[in-house]
Amino acid sequence: MEEMIIIPMVVIGLPWLIMHYITKWKTAATITGDDEVLLDELYQLARRLDERMDTVERLVANDHPDFHPKRLLDDREEDNQQLRELENMIAEKKGTAK
Repeated sequence: MEEMIIIPMVVIGLPWLIMHYITKWKTAATITGDDEVLLDELYQLARRLDERMDTVERLVANDHPDFHPKRLLDDREEDNQQLRELENMIAEKKGTAK
């Protein structure tokens, strides 16, 4: 009688359980279109805020000669290069999506 329960559990239940979690794992590992839109909006917002911060720091630096903002002093080319690469990737993606 125990064999009548164990064999269907092994033949049907175990593969079903494995396949169930494999499909869960595959769908959880992907990023959705909504996630991409949200990331793009957050990136654009961060860029605008960064530009505003630069403007505020420049205005304060003009009014107070002793103020030396670290962000303006450490404007390194390698940081800008990484940002340009990211912007190029975004532009390419938008170009292929249209």
